[in-house]
Amino acid sequence: MQQRVESVRTAGGSFDLTVWIPDSGSGPGLLLIQEIYGVSDYIRAVAGDLARLGYVVAAPDLFWRLQPGYQAAHDDAGLASSLEIGSRFDFAQGVTDSIAALGVLAGLPEVDGGIGIIGFCLGGSIAYQVAARTPLDAVISFYGSAVPEHLDALDQITAPLLFHFGGSDPYIPREAVQEVQDAAAGRPNVVVYVEEEAGHAFHNRKAPMFHQPEPAARAWRRTEDFLRRHLPAHKNVA
Repeated sequence: MQQRVESVRTAGGSFDLTVWIPDSGSGPGLLLIQEIYGVSDYIRAVAGDLARLGYVVAAPDLFWRLQPGYQAAHDDAGLASSLEIGSRFDFAQGVTDSIAALGVLAGLPEVDGGIGIIGFCLGGSIAYQVAARTPLDAVISFYGSAVPEHLDALDQITAPLLFHFGGSDPYIPREAVQEVQDAAAGRPNVVVYVEEEAGHAFHNRKAPMFHQPEPAARAWRRTEDFLRRHLPAHKNVA
């Protein structure tokens, strides 16, 4: 697959949007929203996974206003520094920047067949809020801690929406996950999966402290199935 960096221009400056092009040369677009570790080796690995499925994937550098190009290691020191930078991050501005990045992705010549968004942790919350503000063809949110606090946004989301949560997540109480499940009940466009034994960031295979292989594999199979149904790629190149 090919990789390049595009620039997203905003009133406050410009930031990088790393783009992965599938071997097929074109496909639907997927905006991939980072965790607090930045556009790290994990996010880049996920981008590769998605590009191999036939998607044009783009990951915005959302910490550019604080530390451009921030990437942390998935260890205790990296977690500490990421929590610190995350505490200074302007969430609302991150949503606005993501919408700007979505516009650049949609305009790429290789994008053909619709646009979706997928986010993890911090990105799971941002993807959810972006979906409430702009039309999309598919939305995937992995363990977004801010989702339970903003369930009113569900009324603004018409796109197919897939939530993944861990039932043993220390950052998102099980009762809060249940609130999401209750709010999603009866909404034909929303699906919620809870891996009861999984904690936070269970899909992050680059973070030994969080990764849980079996729940991660199940969640990814569901993600692939969801994408096949709602944002099908022209050609599966995996």
